[in-house]
This record gives sequence, C-alpha cells and structure tokens, in this order.
Amino acid sequence: MTQAARIIAERRMAREAIDLPQDRRPASEAEGYALQARVNRILSASGLGRVAGHKVGCTTPVMQDFLGIHSPCSGEVFASTVATARAHLRAQDFRRLGAECEIAVELARDVKPEEAPFTTGSIADAVGAVMAGIEIVDDRYADCRTLGVPSLIGDNFFNAGCVLGPPVRDWRRLDLAALKGRTLINGTEAGSGTGAMVLGHPLAALAWLANARSRRALGLKRGEFVFLGSLVETKWLKPGDTLHIEIEELGEVKIEVE
Repeated sequence: MTQAARIIAERRMAREAIDLPQDRRPASEAEGYALQARVNRILSASGLGRVAGHKVGCTTPVMQDFLGIHSPCSGEVFASTVATARAHLRAQDFRRLGAECEIAVELARDVKPEEAPFTTGSIADAVGAVMAGIEIVDDRYADCRTLGVPSLIGDNFFNAGCVLGPPVRDWRRLDLAALKGRTLINGTEAGSGTGAMVLGHPLAALAWLANARSRRALGLKRGEFVFLGSLVETKWLKPGDTLHIEIEELGEVKIEVE
C-alpha cells in the first residue's frame, strides 16, 4: 500500500495519468480509504497543506449514472485548493478539468465518532452554515472506469479543489431539498437539479459521511466544510470557458478558465 500511495501522490503532483498495477490496487473500499489516508499525508507534506474539508461523491442519480457507481464515496479537500466566490484556473494545471454544482455545509461543532449513528435530523445541529459551491474535479486517470472504485477513493475520488460561496447562517428557514441549482457555461444553462436529488435530502449525505467515518474511528471537525454531491452532471471545461453555478437562496459562484 505504501508503494501505491507514492504512485498516486507523485503522479497527481506531476500531472501524469494515474494508474496502478493490478497487484497494487486496493481490493475493497475499506482498503481504498486506508490508501487515501496514506496518499493525503504525502500530498499534505508535498505542498497541498492541511485538509480543510470533505467531499461526498455519487450521492445523486445523475452522478451515479454518469460514473456507473451506485453508492456514495468520500474524499478530502486540501486548504491550498480552496477559493472563495470565484476562481481563476489554468487548464494546463489539470489533466481534464471539470466542475460540479453542489450544496456545501460548514460545521459548527466537532462531530465525534462515538455519537454515531447519525440521521438526517440528528446531524442538522452540527451545521453552522449552508453554501453554494463548485467542486473542482480532475480526471487524472488512465481509465477511471477500469481503475476501480477503491483506487478512485484512494485518490480522493476526482477532487482537485473547490469554490465556496458566502455562508448562509440562517439556513434553517430554507427547505434544502427543494432548492434548485443550475450550471451555466458561457452564459448558457448546461443543467439543473434540486437538493432532493442528494439521497433525498442534502443532509442525508452529511449523515452518510459522519457514519462512514465513525466506522473508521474518525470524526469531522468544527470549521470544516463538506460538499454533499453534484446536482448536475460534471461539466468539462476548456480554456476561455466561464462557469457559474447558481443555487436558490444561496447565491452563485464562478470559475474562469484560461
């Protein structure tokens, strides 16, 4: 597993296609998360810095169908890859740059593993703010469909950063499941969806993450953010593109690509 972690981390930092020999691939999701922990220690020490938040992927039918993966997966997001409100990106810094339209939350308190199990209702008291967000993704793989889910988990499941919108702290007045989000590329709508697409309710994804981490004796920390899953299929971007996402009551965030 140590060699697999080095391969993933080194190729990510070098922007080279990630693949693993068959005998180095994790055989289960549990092994994938153990690999992720090793990869992220290397990436943190290699310049990406501390982990600032988390992403949950494959929580909506559109993304499950898009990737052919029918259960949620999670990854961690590094502080150095986080932007606020807007991001200016260079396509050449990615192998295949993509963006996703998401609802994100900021945690108001630590979420401890011994508190599990969590539900959509019980996890709500840990949420301090809700935000519109763009998850920045990168298809770093020789072939993501043949690499296997555990190996994708080892590489934080496509994550390459994020853009966070302004925090809405009086979020309890909102029906998160009913909020509509949409993605626009160069001013033209490219897709839309609602919060209900995320496991029935966005906070169900947060509960899933808290429960999944508790099984590994891990919690979540006050001040961290969590991206809950894309309402719109991933959109791949090229130089010159401008992408906005808008979510009702939460505002908009933007990426410009050169």
